[in-house]
Amino acid sequence: MLAELEGLISGLEQLPVASRRLLLKARLLRAWVLIDEGRPAEAEPEAEAVVRALTRTMYVTDVWELELSALVCMGDVLCALGRHEEAETIARGHLPRAEGHLAAGLQVLLLRSLSGQGRHEEALALAESGRPCPEPSPADAGAHELATALALHGLGRHDAAREEARRALTACERHLHPRHARVGEIRELLALIAPA
Repeated sequence: MLAELEGLISGLEQLPVASRRLLLKARLLRAWVLIDEGRPAEAEPEAEAVVRALTRTMYVTDVWELELSALVCMGDVLCALGRHEEAETIARGHLPRAEGHLAAGLQVLLLRSLSGQGRHEEALALAESGRPCPEPSPADAGAHELATALALHGLGRHDAAREEARRALTACERHLHPRHARVGEIRELLALIAPA
């Protein structure tokens, strides 16, 4: 998929300035693919470049949805790189203005960043205070459940963590490719949890 994206991006770079929004979307998608391939260090400059470009054009056009999506991507990069405090800052700073699937993405980012800092009780309280939108996009399948399972595991509540991880796996199997990074994370977590 990365090769196809490179070709698309190369073609979009040749189009007039009016097509820049499509170019930014394609570059953001490339960052997500790099994260999914376990290459967050390569995704970081791409996500940063998209955020910078959006910041420069916000006064010209309404790009808030694309900007929030880029910020969620940047937060995922930071979590993958172990920079959980920075990811928490992004999530907390932008959650109040997000709606729908973007709010759900920022909430999952906040959950992951809190657990990454060892703040599992806070993460679990947030997870239990309200689930994201009832019908997450297929790309977000199992993300909230995985973040909740990580918090439960961090608190030593292994039976509950196993149950939540299995729920996450079921959601992922319904919507994602078996080699998706989230499926791998869930399987790793299930292997860590001692059998009942």
